[in-house]
Amino acid sequence: MTIICTICARGGSKGVKGKNTRKIAGKPLIAHTLETAKNVTLFDQIAVSSDSEQILEISERFGIKNLIKRPDELATDTAQKLPAIKHCVDTVEKKIGYKFDIITELDCTSPLRTIEDIKGAIDLLKSKKVSNIITGSESRRSPYFNLVEEDTNGFVKLSKETDEYVYRRQDSPRCYDMNASIYVWNRDIFFKNMKVFYPDTLLYKMPTSRSVDIDSLLDFEIVEYLLSNEKNSKNQI
Repeated sequence: MTIICTICARGGSKGVKGKNTRKIAGKPLIAHTLETAKNVTLFDQIAVSSDSEQILEISERFGIKNLIKRPDELATDTAQKLPAIKHCVDTVEKKIGYKFDIITELDCTSPLRTIEDIKGAIDLLKSKKVSNIITGSESRRSPYFNLVEEDTNGFVKLSKETDEYVYRRQDSPRCYDMNASIYVWNRDIFFKNMKVFYPDTLLYKMPTSRSVDIDSLLDFEIVEYLLSNEKNSKNQI
């Protein structure tokens, strides 16, 4: 089965200005994902899609051949990511002359994933023959126990209520936080109907330690600390 890895990264960011090119642990944030992707032997092609020339230049410097300039209408603050992924895949397919079987999108704001995580998510899609795989880690908050919603009057209630009150988080249905790390789709299903959730979507579970999605300066500090610890551990082996 043929697999394309897409890395779709805009130049703009509301949470942290220029976060995809901001240096973390000695290299641009996106570079951590580029290096991991290049070490995954399952990928037939790797493509980076961006509206930013700087991001495309960094990607070329790290050995990426498929550099896709994202159309302006797919790079606005309100633009959804799925059409950008489809445009990226379609562009590469037209270039190489064949269609892929599987699409794997790696979000560069979640750089702590491992090669084993990526392979595991792809293997899960193959073995279960489902539409797609998303990744996440066990949630610290439960909508059945300690996650509340506020109404227009300012009053709060549990986000999900059950017939019987849940007195302990351990007794509530197991919930997970999406970590925006790895998305795997059956290519044909995705092209017919672009979605994150289908009736048969499955979750590939990752530990919390590899599930930080960078959306703030605090997230940057946390990830830099974790990356530095990982580097130091490898140097001591």
